[in-house]
Amino acid sequence: MIRATPWQRWGRATALGVASATAAWFAFGSRSPVPILDWFDLGVHEAGHLLAFPLPEIAMFMAGSVAQVAFPLVMAWYFGLRRRDPAAGGFCLVWAGTSAWDVSVYAADAVSQQLPLIGGGQHDWAYILRYYDALHLTAGVARGIEAAGAILALTGLVVVAFALFPSRAVRPASATGIPAPVAAGADLWLEASRLPFRHEGTGEAQRIGSPGT
Repeated sequence: MIRATPWQRWGRATALGVASATAAWFAFGSRSPVPILDWFDLGVHEAGHLLAFPLPEIAMFMAGSVAQVAFPLVMAWYFGLRRRDPAAGGFCLVWAGTSAWDVSVYAADAVSQQLPLIGGGQHDWAYILRYYDALHLTAGVARGIEAAGAILALTGLVVVAFALFPSRAVRPASATGIPAPVAAGADLWLEASRLPFRHEGTGEAQRIGSPGT
């Protein structure tokens, strides 16, 4: 049997839980950018624009905001589903939620355009909403994006909370594909008889290979 260490069972999940709760509080509590993550989101946002540069102009303007939310969502899928790491997956969901909050602030600025823009240029959301003749819906669009972000963040916090209470603190070694060690003093012949042998032979071959023949 392999016993998980206290760090594996609670420490790491607790640290990610604290980080997740702190990030959610910055975005939805104090309504301010999340330190460190905000700068990373900005880099992903600008990278989204660069990658979409060959696409139609409207797609290029949308790509920045889409990328900064899609990237942490992909990370949540990778850690939560591929790596079976709910604590990391939950943190990434919270990150996606705070990034969506950041996008909602940008969208809400489409009419007044008071936010400073990197290098100046066209305001993404002013262009997007004007393109779809929806500039008068700016407030509603921003609230909808913020609500979606809050749902993502809350879902992530719940996932991290469940990660603090693993269903099994001890798991059999055989679950990893490694046979469990035989206890000292055990009857080796009895243990061998319990192995999952497959008898594919028939008739005479089975009789020849059977004990007592």
